[in-house]
Amino acid sequence: FTRKEILRLFYRYRDLAPQLVPLDYTNHPDVKLPYELIGSMPELKDNPFRQRIAEVFSEDGEGNMTLDDFLDMFSVLSEMAPRDLKAYYAFKIYDFNSDDFICKSDLEKTLNKLTRNELTDDEVRMVCEKVIDEADLDNDGRLSLEDFQHMIVRAPEFLR
Repeated sequence: FTRKEILRLFYRYRDLAPQLVPLDYTNHPDVKLPYELIGSMPELKDNPFRQRIAEVFSEDGEGNMTLDDFLDMFSVLSEMAPRDLKAYYAFKIYDFNSDDFICKSDLEKTLNKLTRNELTDDEVRMVCEKVIDEADLDNDGRLSLEDFQHMIVRAPEFLR
């Protein structure tokens, strides 16, 4: 980010809770905004993954964000972020159990969020099996970061 962009984001962060975020961090270096404020931002409020996004980018893993966490999130979500970085964070967001693999239950949660629970259990199961069947390069029944990145290369519109 440029200095101007960082200042703009700082004021966006501060506007979420002016009573909590000082203009001068000298005496208050450990400010964190609660997830409820972060999740209410226009960029996230309609996103079915808003809580997961906040958890992945927050230092505490709970979605409560420092200014650094906030800047990191916007950096990765920007159109200028490198494809590999976007893929890495997308993988982390879909890895709900944080075991460094996307397993069947992670895919089920992802699919249910994407479709807002509109698919039947059988449809969800069928899609998950198809994704694992096509993307699991080492046939271990789950997707590694490498499997995920390979899948994204084959579907470039995914990251949009």
